Amino acid sequence: MNARTRMALAMRHQLPDRVPVMCQLALGHYFLNTDIPPHRIWFTSEGFAEALVLLQRRYRFDGVLINLPGRPEHLLDEVASIEETRDAERLVWANGEVTVIPRDDNPYHLLADGTKPPRADFATLDPHDLGNLSELTSYIWGVYHVPRLSGVTARGPLSEVPDYFLRTIDLVKVAVGDEVSVHGEVFSPFTHFMELFGYENALINLLTDRDRAHALLDQLTQAAVVWAVAQAQRGVDAVLISSAFAGGPFINRAMYREFVLPYERRVTEAIRAAGTIVYTHTCGSIGDRLDLMEETGTQGIDTLDPPPLGNGDLAAAKRQIGERLFIKGNMNAVEMLTYTTPEQVIAHAS
Repeated sequence: MNARTRMALAMRHQLPDRVPVMCQLALGHYFLNTDIPPHRIWFTSEGFAEALVLLQRRYRFDGVLINLPGRPEHLLDEVASIEETRDAERLVWANGEVTVIPRDDNPYHLLADGTKPPRADFATLDPHDLGNLSELTSYIWGVYHVPRLSGVTARGPLSEVPDYFLRTIDLVKVAVGDEVSVHGEVFSPFTHFMELFGYENALINLLTDRDRAHALLDQLTQAAVVWAVAQAQRGVDAVLISSAFAGGPFINRAMYREFVLPYERRVTEAIRAAGTIVYTHTCGSIGDRLDLMEETGTQGIDTLDPPPLGNGDLAAAKRQIGERLFIKGNMNAVEMLTYTTPEQVIAHAS
């Protein structure tokens, strides 16, 4: 049984030959553990695809999660200079803006004057006129991880997927063939909302004007649907909805029901209508909302963090949702970094 079949069976509640293993590695892990320059991993489809496949083979993962969109072929031609230091790469773009890529962490982007790109203003943003979103660097960087989107003609939230977005998927699928499960990723509407305003302000905005918040979430949902369906139609084996801010202590159960559930349901319905498996990543404490996550229509839960990272109880979760949803995770990845022997890792996994 190959890895792709193993994953397919597990995600469909059928019995594989063993438990599948895959991991969403931090981007800093790719930077530190490959010979590919970090800027090529982050800003080229070819570099990221190579890193994904290299570490999938090194660690013998059964699946690959492609968690960056593909990049325009000549994106790095817009970079005027690259300065390397011991701790980071510093890319200066032709317009003077700067991207700093730490050796062990996600990159961040600065304007030409060295300041962070401003977030949207909740009080003045019209939910029915979001044309400026496509020029809002902080939002584009937060959701798509580039300073600006090229090849998109319509303004506002993403309504068309440029073909280069799918380039990394194509490259990985060619490299692994039918042997390995290939997964795409889309940010949830709630994550779009968080990136639009910044995390603290976004949470305050939910309570400041609930009607405006709902109107914005409604508009942002379509951007998530468009990108998710494009990946499903390109032939990924599953689409992960990344909803990292929907657990505790960010929001409580009631807020999840109001601001997350109805919008994620629209995304899951679109992915399932395209004939593709969908599962949801929410880190932190989700033990009190597994039933609500199931109501979104998702088919699997990732990561079910155990204490102290979250409050996931694997046995209880299996009793509650295990007959209907698959569970991926429930390992304390932070604690595992302190282990020094194979026996410790095996005991933790067992």
